[in-house]
Amino acid sequence: MKTYPAEPYRIKVVEMPNILTREERAEAIKAAGYNTFQLKSEDCYIDLLTDSGTNAMSDRQWAGLMIGDEAYAGSRNWAHLEATVKEYYGFKHVVPTHQGRGAENILSRIMITPGTYIPGNMYFTTTRFHQEANGATFRDVIIDEAHDPEVDLPFKGNVCLDKLQALITEVGADKIPYVCLAVTVNMAGGQPVSMANMRDVKNLCVKYGIPIYSDCTRCVENAYFIKTREEGYADKTIREILLEMFSYTDGATMSGKKDGLVNIGGFLATNDDELFTRARELVVVYEGMPSYGGMTGRDMEAFAIGIKESCRYEYIRHRVEQVAYLGDKLIAAGVPVVKPIGGHGVFLDARAFLSHLSQEQLPAQSLAAHLFIESGVRAMERGMVSAGRNKETGENHKPKLETVRLTIPRRVYTYAHMDVVAEGIIKLYGEREKIPGLKFVYEPPMLRFFNARFEVV
Repeated sequence: MKTYPAEPYRIKVVEMPNILTREERAEAIKAAGYNTFQLKSEDCYIDLLTDSGTNAMSDRQWAGLMIGDEAYAGSRNWAHLEATVKEYYGFKHVVPTHQGRGAENILSRIMITPGTYIPGNMYFTTTRFHQEANGATFRDVIIDEAHDPEVDLPFKGNVCLDKLQALITEVGADKIPYVCLAVTVNMAGGQPVSMANMRDVKNLCVKYGIPIYSDCTRCVENAYFIKTREEGYADKTIREILLEMFSYTDGATMSGKKDGLVNIGGFLATNDDELFTRARELVVVYEGMPSYGGMTGRDMEAFAIGIKESCRYEYIRHRVEQVAYLGDKLIAAGVPVVKPIGGHGVFLDARAFLSHLSQEQLPAQSLAAHLFIESGVRAMERGMVSAGRNKETGENHKPKLETVRLTIPRRVYTYAHMDVVAEGIIKLYGEREKIPGLKFVYEPPMLRFFNARFEVV
């Protein structure tokens, strides 16, 4: 029987959740337009909407808050954060931002011109928005297996080199500002990229002079998978693996709200001197000064400490294995999930779960809403609603993966909480034919999944 590591932390402070009745939850989700983003957090017993900014900080991070240097320029906390990023990730230059999408905005404005193409190993919502808003077309170059929830591969986030080469041949290298390499791949189920694949992508891009910029939001999780799944890395430290990973890139965007173990913060890192100079100018316009970028001094201190703590093997092993614990319980009960279980969450295969609904009846959105009614667990739709519409034709993007993401915050919940989540899902799966579809009653023109409203079909 597989065993799972105990929590590598002690709990000092607790939050008392508000537990609604089933009837109250049904009224709450109806009032929210069946959109889990519109629920009040106080109404959610176990909140798995996201792992972004929902982490529990350590005592050392809280202590770091007390030495915040809130100077408008030249904060010592910025010096600490900058030095830590360089030490642990290996980049030459760092520009602070308020979170990851701030870094995406600056990178896109500098690198992208209208009519260009950005290849990436599956899209992410805000990333693709910034790319398209600046005139680029996103092209998915992930391996085909990533779109099949049943395929079980150790590195399902890998780039398909043939797809990348085909795009280069089709449009020309001068039309590709950079390759966007996510580690891990969120929309594929938190799937990692192998070191060998990163190396191969780098070799191909060097041949054509194309830079590589990584979305390194969950890079520590990716490093853990490399350590445990890829030959030759079992004896490497997480930090050593990170440094090699980023040696195959030219820069990165980072949301510290995930593997940085903080509630806010991010950065744009680069080895390009010219891009760094331009980014330092734009950060003043969109984020703040180059020595804080929208973060307070205390945020930056906690961020620097969090980067170091995230590389502790005991921490990252428990983080990933706690996610696996939930996934393994669901698989054992026959619940359809994306395989293998990823690093930051379990993704329910909503198409298979609600096979009586068509994709136009929004099975993932409906499943997320009814999971809340059943158990008080808040999750997130990651399917056709999140994918949005084709900006040229107005037609819905119809991704092959129609999922509900159960995203586990870091150092917040116990295995007993995972048992509650599993029990609710398993019970819902036994009554799945009773779950109805949904339809839009309000659809925002951009990033509709945040604010859309629905009603039962």
